[in-house]
Amino acid sequence: MERIKISDTVDFSRLIYGMWRLADDENTSPDHVEAKIQSCLDQGITTFDQADIYGGYTAEAVMGAALKANPSLRQNMEIVTKCDIVVDAGRHTGARVKHYDTSRQHIHASVDASLSDMSIDYIDVLLVHRPDPFMDHHETGAALDELVANGKVRAIGVSNFRPWDWELLQSAMKTPLITNQIELSLKHSDPFTNGDVAFHQKQGNVLMAWSPLGGGDLMTQKSTLGDLLDRFAARDGVDRAAVATAFLLAHPAQICPVLGTNNISRIASISDALKVELDRQDWFELYEAARGEPVA
Repeated sequence: MERIKISDTVDFSRLIYGMWRLADDENTSPDHVEAKIQSCLDQGITTFDQADIYGGYTAEAVMGAALKANPSLRQNMEIVTKCDIVVDAGRHTGARVKHYDTSRQHIHASVDASLSDMSIDYIDVLLVHRPDPFMDHHETGAALDELVANGKVRAIGVSNFRPWDWELLQSAMKTPLITNQIELSLKHSDPFTNGDVAFHQKQGNVLMAWSPLGGGDLMTQKSTLGDLLDRFAARDGVDRAAVATAFLLAHPAQICPVLGTNNISRIASISDALKVELDRQDWFELYEAARGEPVA
């Protein structure tokens, strides 16, 4: 498995396992969660994506129970998690309205809760989950710098930020932002032309792609794109998911797709994307089919 160096202290596996549905599985026992983690590790997938809000603020604890039962797993993992979304659930029961909180107090409390829930001593990468229109960037930037300085977090990134959101927060930080996790797929390809990919490609920042399978729609879509995915899948002996993921892997920006499923057999096939080789014309065939029109 290819690895990407995203900072002086953190490497990512090129493919990332997303745990947003971890708490939704019928079986959340430590043994079953460990089996999912081990299936990823067996393929060289060592980077795991979490967020405090996943599972109504329960998914981190579900993973943590497995790490507590088998602490040796942690030494082979990079753990990414996120904070700043507040909804009426779990530890934030009673919140009157969904909102974002990038205050120092909230960020530090969220990190402490995440460390406790996941039974770990540090977070490899902390992401600010959503741009906060009420953010005091000086307060937020200083709070994030403190977390790196005190060793609770190794590196800082963001999620769903536009270039101007990134630049605002970075202007108030000593620590470099290292990654942005954005929605990116054949279903949602606008970032290739709206400046999002270009901004980070220019700076050499790693992009993490959430929902790389279009929320599952690409797997069932009956269309020209669906037919093309099937054609490439048959050619390389894989399924549509592998081709859709390979579309992102082929891009020179070194995008890291975040793939999530609770099905053990599907987890075991995540790395099939590495079997797919797309040349420039293959890539544009998929891109044009996804857009529904040829490039100008």
